[in-house]
Amino acid sequence: MINTRDILETIQMIENENLDIRTVTMGISLLDCCCDDIDRSCRKVYDKITRLAQRLVPEVDTIEKEYGIPIINKRIAVTPVAMLTAASGGDPVKYAKTLQKVADTVGVNFIGGYSALVQKGFSAGDEALINSIPEALACTSNLCSSVNIGSTKTGINMDAVAEMGRVILKCAELTKDNNCIGAAKLVVFCNAPEDNPFMAGAFHGPGEPECVINVGVSGPGVVRAALAKIPGANITEVADTVKKTAFKITRMGQLVASQAAERLGVPFGIVDLSLAPTPAVGDSVAHILEEMGLESCGAHGTTACLALLNDAVKKGGTMASSHVGGLSGAFIPVSEDAGMIDAARSGCLTIEKLEAMTSVCSVGLDMIVIPGDTPADVISAIIADEAAIGMINSKTTAVRLIPAIGLKEGGELNFGGLLGSGPVMKVNTASPAKFISRGGRIPAPLQSLKN
Repeated sequence: MINTRDILETIQMIENENLDIRTVTMGISLLDCCCDDIDRSCRKVYDKITRLAQRLVPEVDTIEKEYGIPIINKRIAVTPVAMLTAASGGDPVKYAKTLQKVADTVGVNFIGGYSALVQKGFSAGDEALINSIPEALACTSNLCSSVNIGSTKTGINMDAVAEMGRVILKCAELTKDNNCIGAAKLVVFCNAPEDNPFMAGAFHGPGEPECVINVGVSGPGVVRAALAKIPGANITEVADTVKKTAFKITRMGQLVASQAAERLGVPFGIVDLSLAPTPAVGDSVAHILEEMGLESCGAHGTTACLALLNDAVKKGGTMASSHVGGLSGAFIPVSEDAGMIDAARSGCLTIEKLEAMTSVCSVGLDMIVIPGDTPADVISAIIADEAAIGMINSKTTAVRLIPAIGLKEGGELNFGGLLGSGPVMKVNTASPAKFISRGGRIPAPLQSLKN
């Protein structure tokens, strides 16, 4: 039975607390587009995606109008392109340009899947794809890329870690006249989920169905507003309030996901119940942590507050949807979160503190601007540290660093839109070069042996 109070509460969340559906993402398998001729493969890719996704944007726009629910992004995720490159050979950038053409044709905000899965080593197509990432991201505007370099089951591919440090730096260098945006469209994963609807890390995993709809919800402002109503509550009551609020947010995501799947005639995949902040006022994960009682995000106690938040969001959201997946938790992207931007500018929030926070949040070191002269081996070592946290704790971790070419600590990059802006943060540049140059693979931990 529909409760009038619940309806009014939802309207309040949308109008005053920045509640929205952050993305409706269509996942599409391209495995049947593989062939030994790259030009023919590109034509197959274009024809298949445009056929399946031609109604994605108009149908989602209709749902937004009918239900009055803001739906910010419409996106596509495809099979990791390295798999297509393995069959076709040739220059993978041709696939990048084809996917950009697809994005232009169907009108989506981003298309993800210019990706490689190399957690245990490189197979045919992987190295060619990885080496092409800087050029691919520089010559496209709506394409996103990801590389999975480790997992709890396989360990960490340190050869890939070393290479990704160089790739990130080159992405920034090739797009230095556009705020180094290439690096902002690339994420390096450990334990990458196959059904993540959020960019830049979305790809359609090989275990996924032919076509599927995944939805990412958001609502940091709603959670903060709920906590503001209980200023004297104890921590148990705080956790319970977050849990109940996450339930309400996720129910809206479930509604949109089921409607989109039904209208587009494809299966409903998952709801990703992540709290994804934006630079807008009142839409910050950092401000939730401060509402819990911290003077500033980054203060001692931040990791504990984030652990509580992440756990309560998962518990509440899981009860609200038949299928929960993706990343599901709390994101901490510095440049996309107004509270974290302020904390980073003040010096209260450091990269070292952010690394500690990633052990309990749903992703990792995200949208962090670093000095443009940071050595590639230092970037690789940051990736290795973050991957180790994910591997040992059986969770997804990721790194999205943006070297600000020509800028030092204290400078700032402004990406605009949902990507926001961020101060150039201090990086410890004591050399890890010898460690990174060893190569090889960090063995999988003992907890990987679960059979």
